[in-house]
Amino acid sequence: MKRKDNQLIVITHLSQLIGFLIGFGSLIVPLILWVTQKEKVLKMDDHGKSIINFQLSLIVYFIICIPLILLFGLGLLGFIVLGIFSFIFPIINAIKANNGEVPKYPLSLNFIS
Repeated sequence: MKRKDNQLIVITHLSQLIGFLIGFGSLIVPLILWVTQKEKVLKMDDHGKSIINFQLSLIVYFIICIPLILLFGLGLLGFIVLGIFSFIFPIINAIKANNGEVPKYPLSLNFIS
């Protein structure tokens, strides 16, 4: 039987921000939390999938921005926008998760369904 644990789901969303503190871990920490808790915590599987899809999408978009730097600096603009998205949306979705709502990450590709 799965338990309801909104706090752990909120922590999983906020764990994406660890990359801003130590430079890495934005994908690794939520991935570990999701894999170890998806069978134990109600709705963790849905939240975890959306977080992992968002983080993998950000990686793809950051890689796409690298060659775009040569095109009038569009890549730099892309880095700034993606950086803002990667900071703001985990916080917004942590608040939504705390209220029992389903997370929605923009521009998220569906790697894991």
